[in-house]
Amino acid sequence: MEIKLERIYTKPLDDTGYRILVDRLWPRGISKVNAKLDWWAKEIGPSTELRKWFGHDPEKFAEFAQKYQSELDQGAFTETFRQRVETQLKQTDVIFLYGAKDEVHNQAVILKQYLDAHTQK
Repeated sequence: MEIKLERIYTKPLDDTGYRILVDRLWPRGISKVNAKLDWWAKEIGPSTELRKWFGHDPEKFAEFAQKYQSELDQGAFTETFRQRVETQLKQTDVIFLYGAKDEVHNQAVILKQYLDAHTQK
């Protein structure tokens, strides 16, 4: 089983996995019924201050990644999140859903890399 990334605004590529919205803010125009979420882990998203500073600017992405990883290292919720993802990965794929238009420069990419480095395989 693996962690996959999907933009919440696109038609689901895989609706059989465990679907987690990893944005702190609810995506505009998406109904909670149609989102088909298993969990909205808003606490795992970057802080409001960091999110606003980044502003989805690809030139700031490397620094954003470092700052976000630092928030993950210090966050009390990170361990709970990691354990839940590990548990689900034993049964099915886990799909991180995000709202950003940029599929390369967003927090879900960083979160996946972070968990790949910190998850027991």
